Amino acid sequence: MTARGLNLALATTAVMALVAACFLGTTSMGASRVLAAFLGQASIADSLVIWQIRLPRAVAAFVVGAALGASGAAMQGLLRNPLAEPGVLGVSASASLGATFVLYYGFADAWGYTVPVAAITSASAASALIALVAVHTSSVVTLILVGVGLSSFAGAAMSLLMNLAPNPFSLADMVNWMLGSVANRSIDDLALAAPFMAIGLVVLFATRRGLSALTLGEEAAVGVGLNLRRQRLAVVLGTGLTTGAAVAIAGAIGFVGIIAPHIVRPRVGHDPARSLLPSALLAGVVLVLADIAVRLLPTSSELKLGVVAAFIGAPVFVWITLQRRAVRD
Repeated sequence: MTARGLNLALATTAVMALVAACFLGTTSMGASRVLAAFLGQASIADSLVIWQIRLPRAVAAFVVGAALGASGAAMQGLLRNPLAEPGVLGVSASASLGATFVLYYGFADAWGYTVPVAAITSASAASALIALVAVHTSSVVTLILVGVGLSSFAGAAMSLLMNLAPNPFSLADMVNWMLGSVANRSIDDLALAAPFMAIGLVVLFATRRGLSALTLGEEAAVGVGLNLRRQRLAVVLGTGLTTGAAVAIAGAIGFVGIIAPHIVRPRVGHDPARSLLPSALLAGVVLVLADIAVRLLPTSSELKLGVVAAFIGAPVFVWITLQRRAVRD
């Protein structure tokens, strides 16, 4: 399958997943009722379920997955490291720390953009640190250890904030950011983070040519005219913006940003430039399907999307790692 065919197939699957998300939920709705809601001919209750609850939630899951998938593919291409991903390297945890910090102190009540700005700023700072380490070391172990340390520090800081939470409501908000969820997300929530996410994705896709050049090695890339410093800054900025916006919508969602590029890469000739779009589409589909599972699972209380995504992503990540080792052996 060509890259164009792969993108078309994934885009079609994404549309089908979004439509399925409108049908499936705790309240069963037939095709005629859903279609009537889309055409504006349904009852007020049905229109409310589709337009205010199910569709915004599904779109939120998709755009968050797309942002994380594109960020993971770009970061792996920049660092030439298959383990690079915003969640594994501590970027998502840092963004969550920024969001929980402003929630703890009540800054979000003063200005609507406080949470996304805090998440984006924290994610950008973490991305810059990871890029700086990557520039000065070629050791994968060192890079992963720095990411683990960054995630641990952010996790400890969030635990401290939870321990000192002034009331149960603040604690619940912080737990939501740590575990990840798109429940009760509205069009306004999406609109709030959309400018940051759009700019970040544009920046990431603008780095495609440089990512392809980096597959030749840094010296060869410089030889063909690539400005390495500008390339690194662009990927760091794009990753920080998209990851921060994703966290501002859904909190911390792990693993989807690392498994999607791994699945896509062999199908696009291991070209990081051509893996950006299909990685984004695949990660978006995965999160939409995971959120559908969250709604359908017969649990006493709804599971968090980040928890389900981790249960799906962690075994896939281990399987991919074992497959890579088997090929090398």
